[in-house]
Amino acid sequence: MGVCLVLFVLAWSVVRLWSVPAAVAMCVVAMVIPPVAAIIGNRREPGERWWDECGDPESDRWWRELDDRDDEQHPR
Repeated sequence: MGVCLVLFVLAWSVVRLWSVPAAVAMCVVAMVIPPVAAIIGNRREPGERWWDECGDPESDRWWRELDDRDDEQHPR
């Protein structure tokens, strides 16, 4: 977040004196950084199943059974 703020401040206090398109480009980069960081930060790993647990015993048993099969096929 600090990088985004620095980009905005530098773009409109310093860079705009030499090049307005460069300042706009810096602001666009600063605008894109937070959503990209959120997407990367919220990725899940292939082995994570916590979001699949819904409280339904049948469904949870089925997922545990699939996880056990994965462990047998791909030993760690």
